[in-house]
Amino acid sequence: MPDITAKLIKELRDNTGAGIMDAKKALEESNGDLEKASKILAEKGLASAEKRIGRATENGVIESYIHTGGRIGSLVELSCETDFVARTEEFIKCAKEIAMQVAAMNPISINKEDNKEYEDEQILVLQAYIRDSSKTVGEVVKELSARVGENIVIKKIHRFEIGN
Repeated sequence: MPDITAKLIKELRDNTGAGIMDAKKALEESNGDLEKASKILAEKGLASAEKRIGRATENGVIESYIHTGGRIGSLVELSCETDFVARTEEFIKCAKEIAMQVAAMNPISINKEDNKEYEDEQILVLQAYIRDSSKTVGEVVKELSARVGENIVIKKIHRFEIGN
């Protein structure tokens, strides 16, 4: 078994946000391979994110985005369980980027359950994420949920456009 150093654990923690023991166990399981360890933590994190679904999300932020020229704008309500998480830079950044997504991609609904007649491209959580098209918006929210350990929900969206 390779030597699992504190430096290696710190690097994995910096990349994933995992706790010390979780990072160490993942590195041991992956024989010191950072990439495999990251995948192991992601799988476990996403699995634990699924367990959080249904928890009350009574904190959060309302974030806005106004596109250059001021002709298109959007508002997003991103909710979480605690005010502590709602005030983090990572949470606020995610809300801002989702507001950009709404302005750029004009989704009609947040979830498929809200309205089953729309195409996937019109559903916010199923849209390709504009910052990384290998992920959907829903996956980005789940990843954030896994990192912070709380249920995170996009509660409301609204898009404004001059002339429409």
